Amino acid sequence: MIELLKSNGGLSYGQSGSHFEPKPVLPPLPNKCDWEVDPSELDFSSSNIIGKGSFGEILKASWRGTPVAVKRILPSLSDDRLVIQDFRHEVNLLVKLRHPNIVQFLGAVTDKKPLMLITEYLKGGDLHQYLKEKGSLSASTAVSFALDIARGMAYLHNEPNVIIHRDLKPRNVLLVNSSADHLKVGDFGLSKLIKVQNCHDVYKMTGETGSYRYMAPEVFKHRKYDKKVDVFSFAMILYEMLEGEPPFSNYEPYEAAKYVAAGHRPSFRSKSYLPELREYAF
Repeated sequence: MIELLKSNGGLSYGQSGSHFEPKPVLPPLPNKCDWEVDPSELDFSSSNIIGKGSFGEILKASWRGTPVAVKRILPSLSDDRLVIQDFRHEVNLLVKLRHPNIVQFLGAVTDKKPLMLITEYLKGGDLHQYLKEKGSLSASTAVSFALDIARGMAYLHNEPNVIIHRDLKPRNVLLVNSSADHLKVGDFGLSKLIKVQNCHDVYKMTGETGSYRYMAPEVFKHRKYDKKVDVFSFAMILYEMLEGEPPFSNYEPYEAAKYVAAGHRPSFRSKSYLPELREYAF
């Protein structure tokens, strides 16, 4: 099982691996007619909110008779330059991604307000809610879930254009259906695309970006980092799937990140899992 995880995108945190040139690059926008959506085609008559963020909300809607998820920017922020920049950045990333373990981009509304981003609707909900309801998972289910996440992340980390997600967490991992037999990675609002020029360089990207509880130490410390920050977040998710609760759940998120940055790692209580599986996570 461990070898399967490793072969599908998982490296132990701190394990040696490739490092890449730091220059951030935004891909050129394809012809907008390929993905620009007429907002009148979106039906919100039976919509419901399935997610919220600081910049907007995510709603279930219908587009040409097909259920979709729509990230809608708050009208009050539609003229905010930074919000628009982040929105266009996410469109730039998603428009080129095609993988069975990555949420599928369908289109966007950029010519009218409110700005909207349309993706496939996955009726299984997110991994956060699933774990909240189910608690700890069996080793076989945890490995199956981990493989789906690892495959999606391996695709994002593939050369020559590396995408660092930077906010990998259970809320950003979606279940395709209620049977929970297929997972996809989503929400690329904080992701960064890196143009690879020298495989021996590290990303000169710093800043406290992402969710504290799943944040790698070097990000919390504002140090240079690379795609391994996603591997650390992946390990934290694997821990949560096996243990049935978030890492350092007795700490507030910021304090948990601070504790991890000081060198601490969550300990496994469950004794039924293979020692090698626990060692792989940390």
